[in-house]
Amino acid sequence: MSVDTTSVDQALRELIKADDPSSWDNAWKADITPWEAGDVQPPLRELIESGEVDFPQHGRALVPGCGSGNDVLYIASSLNLETMGIDVAPTAIEKAQENVASKHGAFGGNVKFDESDFFMLEVTSDAEKFDLIYDYTFFVAIPPSKRPEWGQQMSMLIKPGGYLVALVFPLNPPNHPPVGPPFFVRVEHYADVLGSAFVKVLDKEPGTSLPRHRGKEKIVVWRRV
Repeated sequence: MSVDTTSVDQALRELIKADDPSSWDNAWKADITPWEAGDVQPPLRELIESGEVDFPQHGRALVPGCGSGNDVLYIASSLNLETMGIDVAPTAIEKAQENVASKHGAFGGNVKFDESDFFMLEVTSDAEKFDLIYDYTFFVAIPPSKRPEWGQQMSMLIKPGGYLVALVFPLNPPNHPPVGPPFFVRVEHYADVLGSAFVKVLDKEPGTSLPRHRGKEKIVVWRRV
């Protein structure tokens, strides 16, 4: 959209209450979703196609805050993982379901979308845990006070040997208190709440980014120990 980033951020803050997850649907209804690329996020595609990390080729993946689901579809197709996208915004899930329906069954039973709260997910056995979780703009959407809980959930949901992939954006800190969303981040903000349960295996600036993301994002991968 042809609106500068500051204007978009201000519009989001008027629509969304950081402590009310249900308010994210307001942004979807207003079609103010600047985090959406209309396709796979370029750094995710670059990472998987590079083969730099030996990701699993079978098992389960999760994408919290999945939006219209393009990254979900790409993970399912490129890694052959049974991939679930979740979002608290019903309008986002509707768009994701329309998106996968437009592919005329190309993904079979490999893709599922659900209106769910990441922080309410539970697993009762190792078999239910995920081999990969991908986080793009989910971490930055939640209030910083919930970040420790995010770390605890990641530790619970990812099986030992599984991977957490984060497309870390926006990296540049503001010149004022971070009122958000989105809340700015640094890579160490993730590491601080993941603790010793994860080891970092990759941390790099992508070679391909959306024009508005250049110099403001990193792709980081951790493995669950």
